[in-house]
Amino acid sequence: MKKRRNIGLFITIVSIVLILGVLAWFLWCIFEGEKPQVTVEPLPEFLSGSEQFSLTASDMKRGLKVVEVSVNQEGRKILVFEKKFPFKGLFNSEGIHQFDTEFSIDPAKLNLAQGRVDLQISVWDYSRRRGGDGNLSLVEHKMTVDTIPPAIRAISRMHYVNAGGTGFIVYQASSDSIESGLFVNDFFFPGFQVKGSEEGYHVCYFAIPHNIKANPEVHLWAKDKAGNESTASFYCKIRRKRFRTERINITDRFLKRILPYFSFYTLNPADTDIKKFLMINRDLRKDNGSVFYNLRTETNPEKLWDGTWVRLKNAATMARFADRRLYYYKGKKVDEQVHMGVDLASLANSKVQAANNGRVIFADRLGIYGLTVVLDHGQGLASVYSHLSKIGVDINQEVMKGEAIGLTGQTGLAGGDHLHFGIMVSGMSVNPIEWWDSHWIQDNITRKLAFLKNK
Repeated sequence: MKKRRNIGLFITIVSIVLILGVLAWFLWCIFEGEKPQVTVEPLPEFLSGSEQFSLTASDMKRGLKVVEVSVNQEGRKILVFEKKFPFKGLFNSEGIHQFDTEFSIDPAKLNLAQGRVDLQISVWDYSRRRGGDGNLSLVEHKMTVDTIPPAIRAISRMHYVNAGGTGFIVYQASSDSIESGLFVNDFFFPGFQVKGSEEGYHVCYFAIPHNIKANPEVHLWAKDKAGNESTASFYCKIRRKRFRTERINITDRFLKRILPYFSFYTLNPADTDIKKFLMINRDLRKDNGSVFYNLRTETNPEKLWDGTWVRLKNAATMARFADRRLYYYKGKKVDEQVHMGVDLASLANSKVQAANNGRVIFADRLGIYGLTVVLDHGQGLASVYSHLSKIGVDINQEVMKGEAIGLTGQTGLAGGDHLHFGIMVSGMSVNPIEWWDSHWIQDNITRKLAFLKNK
């Protein structure tokens, strides 16, 4: 009898424990405290126009109840998006546990004012916590509404630029602009703020490609932190120029002489000498052009040069800028390239002087150009000295106009001792002869800079 009572008591206790366990598990399930997971992107600092957002919300336990997106500005709450999910199945097992969507915020459509606005994303689940409202995940992000583009206008007036030549403009950009400059079609030339200018005055050197087909679209451009962009037109007259065509005959003797220099360049030993030459003249030339172009970022934001530029002394002009070179081998045309500088020949191993004040940004061997020095003259302007037999300067060395930087030679793809001299504007080669002309500098640059001195 006593044994039966003990068994009954045990069964009763076990039943109570099980009931309490089930009740605890039930309460734990419906009152679970894990908040929903929320991700949203992007999270921009500024709103300059309609912005698209991607939102992912998930709750793998009780499931999602409500997703709400709103913006708040100066006490005004604007509902952007809301989605409510029904409760389905036991413990919402058939409800929505993950939700992906996209929404947009357009300051104009929502009538948002310029200034701060708060993005708020609220997600509730089906937990019975918080008085039955459920666990809440809240994502808040501060943004600035800025839909007003920066202001930009030309200050200098008349701009006459030769095809293949350099242009120069003085312009004014508002203080909210973080980047500005000038576009010639799709090619961008950065502007540089004048040191000490509180009025936002900038200068910009730009180039008109030598092979421009029609009148290019030339305009000023500015962008602010919010990504707003503005453009402005100005008077720019482009003078068409004709460039020479030159025939160059390639001989076997020439190939035997120059090919050993390019042992550093990967060539197929089985190829003929003329095929090796064509790879050098085409592919290596293109690679070298990319090196020159990439040097544009090494420029000083201030003007370093002064006055007329120095030309190699007692030198004859052997090739001009933008000469169209037609290469013939055994009477057959095999290639065509454009010469992007001026070739000057004097006595062998003549002293090469810095054309103007600057800083050395390249001093090394460079493919078809041989031993080469590039000087930065500030604000995107650079000069090139190639085919040298000796380099006499080091990287980052500051040099003065007329200072010796090397000796002429015939390294690289050169038929004889000479200097290949070039000028680049933000990586684009331009005609150097303009920079040897004191009248051109006075008319196109100095007079425009004089305006700034009077301010």
